[in-house]
Amino acid sequence: MVKKMKRVRKSFIVSICLLTAFVLWTVAISFADVRAIGPQGSSVGFAGINGYVHNLTGVHFGLYNITDWLGLVPIFVCMGFGVLGLMQWIKRKSICKVDHDILVLGGFYIVTIAAYLFFESVVINYRPVLINGYLEASYPSSTTLLVTCVMPTAVMQFNSRIRNKLLRNIVATTIIAFIAFMVIGRLLSGVHWLTDIVGGALLSTGLVLMYRDIIDLEVR
Repeated sequence: MVKKMKRVRKSFIVSICLLTAFVLWTVAISFADVRAIGPQGSSVGFAGINGYVHNLTGVHFGLYNITDWLGLVPIFVCMGFGVLGLMQWIKRKSICKVDHDILVLGGFYIVTIAAYLFFESVVINYRPVLINGYLEASYPSSTTLLVTCVMPTAVMQFNSRIRNKLLRNIVATTIIAFIAFMVIGRLLSGVHWLTDIVGGALLSTGLVLMYRDIIDLEVR
């Protein structure tokens, strides 16, 4: 128990550091090397590295459309766990009797959605390309945020609910490959700046580690 507490404490410190790094990263993007290199004269921070990477990758709307549609996968995963929680609530006739890790997961989803909505209204950067003729907010990458928040927590849920070790490994490997494809694909599609991807990864990693720490302390 003492060893677990120490490990959780260290992990919690790492999560706080990552979330702090996200805040500092966001502030830096707002002030460092800000230049109008985007469409319709839109400005972006870290313009040098962002412009270089964007010119290097180019724009691939086919890849954008694939990753956009695959962005529905984590939404369906959220719905699946939501249905699981609802079924437990109905069957056990009390929300307090729903598995605690499912309740924590629901709270985690709410935080993720709140972060998404916040950055939709508080625009840090616009996309490097127009989408259907419109200039859209792009920081942090919402697809990166959604995928790297929902899918790792899904792995944790599946690991605790699937008894067959081989099946657990297959599911975990498939999800990890999916995460990698989505993050890399989103960058290579050219619809996001590099800093959008990094920002989404920092925020989601910090949140996921914090979720894991709560589960480790209160469930296992």
